[in-house]
Amino acid sequence: MSEISSIVEMSAWELSKQIHYKKISCKEVMKAYLDQIKTLNPKVNAIVALQDEDKLIKQAEEKDSALMSGRKYGWMHGFPQAIKDLEETKGIPTTYACPVFKNFIPESDSLLVERMKKAGSIVIGKTNTPEWGFGSQTYNEVYGATGNPYDPDLTSGGSSGGAACSVALRMQAVADGSDFMGSLRNPPGWCNVYGYRPAFGRVPSPGLELFMNSFAMRGTIARNVADLALLLSTLSGYDAAAPLSLEEDPNLKSLNPFNVHEKLLSSQKGRKIAWLGDWDGYLPMEDGVIDLCEKALAKFPEFGVDVENIKPPYDPEAFWNEIWLPLRHFSAQALKGLYDVEEKKKLLKPESIFEYEGLSGWSGRDIYFASLKRSDWYRAMLKVFEKYDFIAVPTAQLFPFDKNIHWPEEIAGKKMDTYHRWMEVVTHWTMSGSPVVAIPAGFNENGLPMGIQIVGKPRSDFDLLQFAYAYETRNDWVNTYRPEILG
Repeated sequence: MSEISSIVEMSAWELSKQIHYKKISCKEVMKAYLDQIKTLNPKVNAIVALQDEDKLIKQAEEKDSALMSGRKYGWMHGFPQAIKDLEETKGIPTTYACPVFKNFIPESDSLLVERMKKAGSIVIGKTNTPEWGFGSQTYNEVYGATGNPYDPDLTSGGSSGGAACSVALRMQAVADGSDFMGSLRNPPGWCNVYGYRPAFGRVPSPGLELFMNSFAMRGTIARNVADLALLLSTLSGYDAAAPLSLEEDPNLKSLNPFNVHEKLLSSQKGRKIAWLGDWDGYLPMEDGVIDLCEKALAKFPEFGVDVENIKPPYDPEAFWNEIWLPLRHFSAQALKGLYDVEEKKKLLKPESIFEYEGLSGWSGRDIYFASLKRSDWYRAMLKVFEKYDFIAVPTAQLFPFDKNIHWPEEIAGKKMDTYHRWMEVVTHWTMSGSPVVAIPAGFNENGLPMGIQIVGKPRSDFDLLQFAYAYETRNDWVNTYRPEILG
């Protein structure tokens, strides 16, 4: 293995230790990752707005000088990081994948970027995403589509598609992402990596509206659970700019590259998982999805975990029509400033317009009652957790499809009536506010990956990470089934 490949193959926790031990320099790390990006990114288009190489090397040299003088910024000291293109990055284009903002360069960083920089990272560019994050397929008119690490002609999912693909192809060690409709679950599942959607409030999500939007969450993507947890530790913790954010979890904040494995190690003996699968036949699934997930679940008893099939705890069709659709449309009203200006409206993709206009048939009273029904759904989920420790469902209802197709119009012969109905399997957990980890489940006969969502009890982030770690120690899909284009 070459020096370059050995660096990019390191887990984030190992890379951090090697940098702090001064076994490798930040300059060497930067060069290794930039070389990896030069080689692989043209095949998949996962990283966009890549910054000038000389300037990035200079920043890495500055990090080396700081380390030599005894100044350690944090566990991510010298890490090259591409940030999802929905997060504002100072001095680097932030387009939201929308043509209206193709030339927008922020004057400040988002809170998430601030925290990653404080931990020592160097922002090298952005990761590709669909316009405004709408749609679980990463394509846009600013940068184009992102391919899948296991077949570049297929999609990597979305909206954190660029992030998941870049981690799978060792173009960065860890990545940030965000999730409204499975964006930290579908892409990791389709890229054979881990994704983490935290409990509501765990990672602060400040924005224009601070009190009513409890749907989208920022989270992490990595090739192993230890790295997933370390980045979550960096991003989590209360901030006054996000008044509904949670105080720091001492278990998370105590993590570092030297103790993370010890902290995550735990016995799962006696734990019980409720398997919902296709919601008792309600959700159409492509052939192979359920079988592949159930094959992975069959290994759970090896580390003491029982799996039981359960009946749907809530009417799924009522959930979609009476909870999901109105609240999803409600959240899209942030597009008003663009929609009301005809020149800008023309540049919005049809899915964005669909989301904004979808609220026109709903009143304020309707939104209130949708929230009441969401509360009923939450209580129904709590009833499941009275008997079970976790809930499991697939990360998607089909395997990766052609990246030139905006969204699949049918699954297993059933027509999809909206651009996002094909990802219905993730919606219930968005509306639950519970933490969810996406774990690799294996590959179908065509060599395409699938994942499983493991849903934890409210605010049980660390407990859920410990479960995922126990699974990973017995099922190393990431290192066993590498993308062929890695060589």
